[in-house]
Amino acid sequence: MEDAPTLILLIALGVLLLVVAFSSGTEVAMLSVNRFRIRSRAERGERSAKVLEGLLAKPDDWLGANLIVLTLASAGVTTIATILAVRSGHRYALLLPTLLLPTLMLVFCELAPKIFAAVHADRVALGAAWTYRALVMLSRPGVSLANWAAYGLLRIFGVVQGHSRSDSNLSADELRTVVAESGPLVPQRHRQMLLSILDLERATVNDIMIPRQEIAGIDLEDDWDQILGQLRSTPHTRLPVYQGDIDNMIGLLHMKRVAQELARGTLDRDRLEEIARGREPYFVPEGASLTVQLANFQRNRRRFGFVVDEYGDVMGLVTLEDLLEEIVGEFTSDPATATHRDILREPSGSYIINASATNRALNRALGWSLPTDGPKTLNGLLLEQLETIPAAGTVLRVGTHEFEVLQIADNAIRTVRVREVKDA
Repeated sequence: MEDAPTLILLIALGVLLLVVAFSSGTEVAMLSVNRFRIRSRAERGERSAKVLEGLLAKPDDWLGANLIVLTLASAGVTTIATILAVRSGHRYALLLPTLLLPTLMLVFCELAPKIFAAVHADRVALGAAWTYRALVMLSRPGVSLANWAAYGLLRIFGVVQGHSRSDSNLSADELRTVVAESGPLVPQRHRQMLLSILDLERATVNDIMIPRQEIAGIDLEDDWDQILGQLRSTPHTRLPVYQGDIDNMIGLLHMKRVAQELARGTLDRDRLEEIARGREPYFVPEGASLTVQLANFQRNRRRFGFVVDEYGDVMGLVTLEDLLEEIVGEFTSDPATATHRDILREPSGSYIINASATNRALNRALGWSLPTDGPKTLNGLLLEQLETIPAAGTVLRVGTHEFEVLQIADNAIRTVRVREVKDA
């Protein structure tokens, strides 16, 4: 090499610098590439994407090949620069390989290529896929030897080959991050639905159930005229039928059957009980996650179930509609104007809220951050804070919101007015 013409050495130096820049930049691109996007393109039949996906599946191979190329190219650059410096005979020529060349390589062969590759990772990685495939094939013996030596050294520190954690699978939290940062590629409403699906595992039927005291049903011990009035005016298609107390449930009543009997004039108390016993109620244990309950609804072909505690007492009612609302949001005829059925916005900016609304629903509808690890409803949260049943007009501050109790009934808070409080 020392006898080679200066022009040849200069050309070789430039080529080796380009090789170093290529190796540095493509390494960053290969490590930064969006694997799911590459996999999608590979499934559509793109050959470069298929080659790149194969390389990414075996990082030891292409990293080893890249390091061999980078090491040899860097050593060649230093050697040629030293020969050219000595050949020039200049007094300070050795500063070239000592100071100037490292600076040149840092800027033009390291920083610039890596920044470019990080910004255009997919494009750079796809462009370099075939080159890396050839390098892996040519350097396989050297890579195998280098990997054997590297793993031999790592065994001293307890690292065993093949026991590394695969990063091809994403956890639920990582999926949330991917969805949240998808930007304009996924519409905001679709992002919210995807995040809601991921959050189903965290929520239970207790978070969305209709409280026991709000369950509409038929008590066979009521006056018959009162029962008929309730049947004619109910907005529900199905009603539970019980004897004296909802814990003593007899069965379910479908209003289509009732309408037929009313039309024929054959409905009486005994016939009503007979129809109700034809459909047994479906019970759900408290604490069941929403993902499990959704699957149970589908498997049992049910639309609602009664949530019971460990003693078998009815705590509330969970419906398929309420569960689906956790994913798609509140069902309404005008989504642009309706926020939630339990929320009324006043012109002043405050809200009139039904205190039986769940904290989860209020957080989702209004973007609040009410605690959800304790009481499930706003009524329960306020009673826990006050430690007593308040009188109408009581004002309480929770976080950045001020709650004014408007109505009290049946030892519970019914409605509140909520204002946002901004600290000075």
